[in-house]
Amino acid sequence: MADLLRNAWLIARKDLAIEFRTRSAFLSAVVFALLGIVIFYFAWDATAVPAMDLAPGVLWVIFTFSGILGMHRSFGVEQPDRAIDGLLASPVARESIFLGKALAGLVFVAAVQVIAIPAVALFYNLPIGPIILPLAGIALLAAIGLVAVGTLFGAMVVNTRLAELLLPMLSLPFFVPIVIPAAQATAKLMSGRPVGDAMSWLKLLLAFDIVFVIACTLAYPFTLEE
Repeated sequence: MADLLRNAWLIARKDLAIEFRTRSAFLSAVVFALLGIVIFYFAWDATAVPAMDLAPGVLWVIFTFSGILGMHRSFGVEQPDRAIDGLLASPVARESIFLGKALAGLVFVAAVQVIAIPAVALFYNLPIGPIILPLAGIALLAAIGLVAVGTLFGAMVVNTRLAELLLPMLSLPFFVPIVIPAAQATAKLMSGRPVGDAMSWLKLLLAFDIVFVIACTLAYPFTLEE
């Protein structure tokens, strides 16, 4: 287990170093997130829908689609020089490759959320200060589930011609069990209800995280079979 996690961390660090040097995918995701927030804001009728009711939906729509950009990049970065072949030929468990890619994706998605959540609060004038810690916890739990699913499907479609189209088509149905409890828990917090009122949704979110992380880790080696 120690070797599995150590190798996963080395792969994650390699991917993060590449992204830190280029910043292309991160900047694209941030621009997409901010543009989406602005579009929703100017299409919003404050007299029809209160900000507290709209903001959770906006936040999780932005979260989901900006996260897909990171998942596509996870294995796409290996394509130009076929670096994935080197990883597969190395004495590293394939589960380590998956966990490393997923960990790098988790950092990527979390970094986008660090910008997107305050931007939503700013545009919709939401007082998120008192709930920032539980809100960050919800975002982290949701990110774990989305990254696990997105990384698996990213590995499956990376060698296809329509990878950009297939990835959201395959992964979005599996994102639903993650996004719904996350959005419901966020809505309860933003409406001023105590964290305890959102616990049932948080438990459901945690259960899906555990299932998806285990299932995707075990399924990943089979996606590499010819």
